[in-house]
Amino acid sequence: MAWDATKLKDWQIAEEAEKTMPTVDELVEKLSLKKDELIPYGKTPKVDFLKMMERLKDKPDGYYIEVTAITPTPLGEGKTTTSLGLIEGLAKRGVNVGGAIRQPSGGPTMNIKGTAAGGGNALLIPMTEFSLGLTGDINDIMNAHNLAMVALNARMQHEANYTDEELAKRGLKRLDIDPKNVEMGWIIDFAAQGLRNIIIGIGGKKDGFQMQSRFGIAVSSELMAILAIAKDLPDLRERIGKIIVAYNRKGEPVTTKDLEVDGAMTAWMRNTINPTICYTAEGQPVMVHAGPFANIAIGQSSIIADRLGLKMFDYHVTESGFAADIGFEKFWNVKARLGGLKPNVSVLVATIRALKMHGGGPAVVPGRPIPEEYVKENLELVEKGCANLLHHLKTVKKSGIVPVVCVNGFYTDTEAEINLVKKIVKEAGARCAYSNHWLYGGEGALELADAVMDACQEKSEFKCLYPLETPLRQRVELIAKEVYGADGVDWSPEAEAKAIKFESDPHYADFATMMVKTHLSLSHDPALKGVPTGWRLPIRDILVYGGAKFLCPMAGTITLMPGTSSDPAYRRIDVDTKTGKVSGLF
Repeated sequence: MAWDATKLKDWQIAEEAEKTMPTVDELVEKLSLKKDELIPYGKTPKVDFLKMMERLKDKPDGYYIEVTAITPTPLGEGKTTTSLGLIEGLAKRGVNVGGAIRQPSGGPTMNIKGTAAGGGNALLIPMTEFSLGLTGDINDIMNAHNLAMVALNARMQHEANYTDEELAKRGLKRLDIDPKNVEMGWIIDFAAQGLRNIIIGIGGKKDGFQMQSRFGIAVSSELMAILAIAKDLPDLRERIGKIIVAYNRKGEPVTTKDLEVDGAMTAWMRNTINPTICYTAEGQPVMVHAGPFANIAIGQSSIIADRLGLKMFDYHVTESGFAADIGFEKFWNVKARLGGLKPNVSVLVATIRALKMHGGGPAVVPGRPIPEEYVKENLELVEKGCANLLHHLKTVKKSGIVPVVCVNGFYTDTEAEINLVKKIVKEAGARCAYSNHWLYGGEGALELADAVMDACQEKSEFKCLYPLETPLRQRVELIAKEVYGADGVDWSPEAEAKAIKFESDPHYADFATMMVKTHLSLSHDPALKGVPTGWRLPIRDILVYGGAKFLCPMAGTITLMPGTSSDPAYRRIDVDTKTGKVSGLF
């Protein structure tokens, strides 16, 4: 039975849903787990990935369903809510279903975005544990990452204080690190703009090496990106040793292996490869694993969780960060390729609200009242805005994955607006379902569940946009034209010089292309809505992630440390001191 999402806050619905949440024993029975495959951790145990994959290695994979979206408003269009609602709807149809989503960061949770736990009756529980650290993966990543920075700063201090002979007595060789060319900074899991640029090592010779440094938010760490794409513990260990921490004065990379800290970093992260089990509000199992940036990294839950989910469930649902031009493109050309996975269906989430914005509606600003155009029927704006939806639908079709458009329902949607979207999508040759999971949970998602089950019977002709042998600049040109709709790419002299260097060095031949671009427009300019035409994609620089093996062409300025707003969520979060229950999360 669904709770009244129009009157109850998400944390209140979660509190009610948790009263009937499956016990650990029920989880073991439901998933047919062996006793040694469960790693106890209160309400949210982990599952032992290595042991389960060994036991299930010969079991056929289930259907692989990915959830993406059209270009969103700044408020988001509910991909996680839809993912959880779809899982609930499929469960109502009696199939063995589960999923995987990203772990939320403390920065958005305590700021304006919230916890990414879905919403209404399509919610992840236990919500407090999910939102506040879960089983410690982000904490382990922070410790491992900051240990690399400790090793770097200590090494620079000792090289400044000691001669080569003194270093040799301690078993060290001079790395000659360039203090003006340090790649890494420190991390903290909050949005703390005051730490974007700092000076460390102030004091005497014993107080560290003095230099400019910085903080990023924890989920921007390359370690989080590595966790999302690692296949297993050996792969994780190898990648950690290749992380570029800084460069020496000759311009050569200095890695965590050079600093002899990679083993200790892996020790901190040894347990992070095991996904954590949570649930939908209706009790279906959902793995939570990894939470990398969507702008720079892959922006989705891990390959490990998907590999495991495809063995555990007959229908496995996952999601990609941001819209299909960013999250889906990386799912298509990076995640599925690296994981050797074959997706069946992609659910493209749209809202009437976002369609109206792309049709020329007024700006939508977080924290401000939504303009009346978005709460009153306006068929003209909806029809014009469908151009953005059709563009993303075309992208999904290029991958060979079978698309299903989901109109994520809001109480302000009218029947005429919904029918108009369905008509336009049908004419484009795709399935379309209206889903009211936020209001009604699984019962509200039956139309969507049926459309997805039907689409799974259609053969997927999955193919990547480009082969791995494609040079970097050609990859970027293809993505810009085929996915974004640009006329071409303009490279800054610095970016093109780097691209030529990477293309000529065999070391980078198998590095993934991880585009860096705003999620608020198909273009590089967040102000351009709908389907912009007559524009070129400017690439100003290329970032390198040696361990994750990413080359990141940058079509905009992306900060690794968000700021905290004037009205953050932490103002409303509190604890009932009599019961210990947390209130105010959303």
